[in-house]
Amino acid sequence: MKLLIVEDNIGMRRLIKSVVFDLADEIFECEDGADALTAYTNFHPDWVLMDIKMPKVDGLVSTHNIIEKFPQANICIVTDYNDQKTINAAYEAGAKGYVHKENLYLVRDILLTKH
Repeated sequence: MKLLIVEDNIGMRRLIKSVVFDLADEIFECEDGADALTAYTNFHPDWVLMDIKMPKVDGLVSTHNIIEKFPQANICIVTDYNDQKTINAAYEAGAKGYVHKENLYLVRDILLTKH
């Protein structure tokens, strides 16, 4: 499985990698939603693990942009936000999963059950 992690915090990218490394053959990373579409186009990952709050382009816009060009893309939002409005917005943008960073190990369940 190929994964793309889109997260501006390097420590959080490392933590996410440590949770999913044994499930992935390859893991790619980028620091902002502004780079996510290009990274997706270049690497064609099986899953994108996408943060929401990033400096240039947030994860909801980036998710929408990827899904618009690649409707089959699998994107799981991995974020600190846990309110229903944001969760709804993520699914409306095209996300197929949503994980609060406090429950990071739930990412594994999504990758394993929806792959």
